[in-house]
Amino acid sequence: MTKKEKQLMRAAIAFSVLFAAAPVSHAMHIMEGYLPVSYCVAWGVVCVPFLAAGMISLRKKLNENRRSMTLIAMAGAFVFVISSLKIPSVTGSCSHMTGTGLGAILFGPCAVSILGIIVLIFQAVLLAHGGLTTLGANTFSMAIAGPILSWGIYKLCRKMKVNRKVTVFLAACLGDLFTYCVTSVQLAMAYPSEAGGVPASALKFLGVFAPTQIPLALIEGILTVIVVMALESYAKPELRAIGFWKEAQ
Repeated sequence: MTKKEKQLMRAAIAFSVLFAAAPVSHAMHIMEGYLPVSYCVAWGVVCVPFLAAGMISLRKKLNENRRSMTLIAMAGAFVFVISSLKIPSVTGSCSHMTGTGLGAILFGPCAVSILGIIVLIFQAVLLAHGGLTTLGANTFSMAIAGPILSWGIYKLCRKMKVNRKVTVFLAACLGDLFTYCVTSVQLAMAYPSEAGGVPASALKFLGVFAPTQIPLALIEGILTVIVVMALESYAKPELRAIGFWKEAQ
């Protein structure tokens, strides 16, 4: 390994240790047993076609170039580490970053759905973060809806020739915020307000998460830009293999 590569490895290890040391708490993923059974089943069914498309997408990418496995694993690890860091919000809830914007930018939203559900299963089993009964709802908000918006914003900004760093920042930041908008709607559908129904309830849930989620989304956007810059410096062959470096140029 070169000196720069060793420095990158040390920084990556320090980054992982820092986030892994975060205290365990009840996180913003919808927790175990919180949703009625019918909603758990419905959201799980909705996720099936996206997950099937994700499997096809990942298999195609790996068949085209096995070197993409390194970046796929890195994107999955990034989602796991960054979404495990939680900070307290109001009314006893917590907020956290998602990390899915990076994978959506590199591989598209379909592939991220598989990475996301794997992360959510590990977090539910090992960290009591989210739950298995609410896996479908959490997968849809964090691993499907958020990445789709991140990918769409990235492609739109590239067509409009927006500065690349700004493009990556907007994709990651707004994808994070959209995840929580979808989660708020999911909770509102399960528990509509007596006065105002689902819209009023969704606004209440959004109000709960907004004070902490907005700054977290900004931080995620900045971190994603930093990671992309690091990849462009140390992983050009891998980026060329998936077509990202050519598009960036």
